Amino acid sequence: MTTVAELPAGFADKVTSAQSTFRSVMDAMARPGRICRVAAALTAPSPLMPAVAAIALTLFDHDTPIWLDAAIAGHRDVGQWLKFHCSAPVVEDASVASFALIADSAQMLPLERFALGSNDYPDRSTTLILQVESFTNGPALELSGPGIRGTAELAATISPDLVAQLACNRALFPRGVDLVLVAGSEVVALPRTTRLTAKGG
Repeated sequence: MTTVAELPAGFADKVTSAQSTFRSVMDAMARPGRICRVAAALTAPSPLMPAVAAIALTLFDHDTPIWLDAAIAGHRDVGQWLKFHCSAPVVEDASVASFALIADSAQMLPLERFALGSNDYPDRSTTLILQVESFTNGPALELSGPGIRGTAELAATISPDLVAQLACNRALFPRGVDLVLVAGSEVVALPRTTRLTAKGG
């Protein structure tokens, strides 16, 4: 079992790094499809990508229950690291999670299994933080909606099934989940208001 002393450290400069990461995530949410970089440097416990770890340190706290997919939950060091640095409770029921960390998009739960909020409280939904291999080597997608001037293009390595689920998710507005895709130190946000279609489709 890993001791506290053996866990990877958090931010070297907590305030500056958290502020920088928060700005990057908010910029990504305001401009869906735009690739933003998380500059905060830290050593993330495997299999978390650096930007995912930085987002966790910035957004998670004792009031934000988190859900981990099997690919992450199988690494006990991750749960210990999150508990030590964020005090965020890890839950087994995805439908009560404020955030979900997903490393294996091929095996992820259907979006409907997460908290979708309500018409009165749409903010009581899950934000999914999904690790992907690339933002350039996946199927070409066209994005439109609030925050996008005209259309935007994205080629993230996400499955056609997830694209179809996101169409259903958008139809639930104001309910629904929001996604933050992460590739290494880069992030792209796909809020519930974003429309995704296969380019040329």
